[in-house]
Amino acid sequence: MKSYQITEWCHESFKMQAVTGGNYIDATMGNGNDTLFLCRMAGKTGHVTAFDIQQQALEATEKLLEENGVRERASLILDSHTNMGLYQQKETVDGIFFNFGYLPGGDHMLATQPENSMRAILSGLELLKKGGVMSLCIYSGGDTGFEERDKILDMLKRLDSRKYVVILSTYYNRENNPPIPVLIIKK
Repeated sequence: MKSYQITEWCHESFKMQAVTGGNYIDATMGNGNDTLFLCRMAGKTGHVTAFDIQQQALEATEKLLEENGVRERASLILDSHTNMGLYQQKETVDGIFFNFGYLPGGDHMLATQPENSMRAILSGLELLKKGGVMSLCIYSGGDTGFEERDKILDMLKRLDSRKYVVILSTYYNRENNPPIPVLIIKK
């Protein structure tokens, strides 16, 4: 039986919609688990571009990809996810993965910020091809607070329904501000 932690749930949902062998972005590299997932989806014909602002994240991701024999499938970029558009052309990306919050095991003071996260999501939507998918893992409470969650959800609610399908899931019976998985599909 699967555990259905938020990242596993988002991976499974992403796989149902995204093409294999595509061009993907990991907007928040972290410790590299989503980058590895995307490298496996990319296979030998696709590519992953992964972003983080922390050198620690880049090093951890590089090590994980090397250990799994997929390092050549990814470009690891030490830059903010708000700058994705500098590295990819509009409507060329098959899928984008976000994990908001802070680097697990890292400095909790270095966390994603609401305004930057919203700007990155909107930039990413422009980069997606028609039929492309974006996955968001939204955390709240504790160190990250609720401001980022609330602002992102408000923005998503206002996305043009003629251009995007926004599917918000919830861990309905879980206490203490459970994470929120969101899937966005570009029509």
